[in-house]
Amino acid sequence: MKHNRIKTLGLFVLFIAFSIQAMAQQVITKQDLSRFPNPEAGYKKVVIEVPHSDKDDQKRIEFSVGKWMEVDGCNSFHLQGLLETKDLQGWGYNYYVFKTNGQVTSTMIGCPDAAKRNLFVTAQPEMIRYNGKLPIVIYVPEEYDVQFKIYKAEEEIYFAAEERSK
Repeated sequence: MKHNRIKTLGLFVLFIAFSIQAMAQQVITKQDLSRFPNPEAGYKKVVIEVPHSDKDDQKRIEFSVGKWMEVDGCNSFHLQGLLETKDLQGWGYNYYVFKTNGQVTSTMIGCPDAAKRNLFVTAQPEMIRYNGKLPIVIYVPEEYDVQFKIYKAEEEIYFAAEERSK
């Protein structure tokens, strides 16, 4: 009897894990994106949509364009590229276009014994305001992806100290 419960619990946990993974891989779109232009040849449209809350003004989104690469085990790497902010004419929205020639710069530390690793090598991240009512649309070359983080402000407010001259 105990063995059946453990087996059932294990199958349930496995089902939940696969369900979460499947949901994470879905393309979730809650906004009408038809007003945004179609991607140019060789590019794809990537969309960040976040939930709306009454505290949107206390949050920021940082996104980075990059791609997974096999790199050495000790250097820092940076993708060269330019992120352009474009105006969606007539709508008052912005969207972004990332252009790159694929060049990557790195520090030059010698580390012959360090194992290779897979790293999401990114260009300079972009920090923008959080708005759960509008999508963030980014056009990137086909072989690149976008990762993002959400930053939240603390509830406490701090005051700076005044320095008085003697």
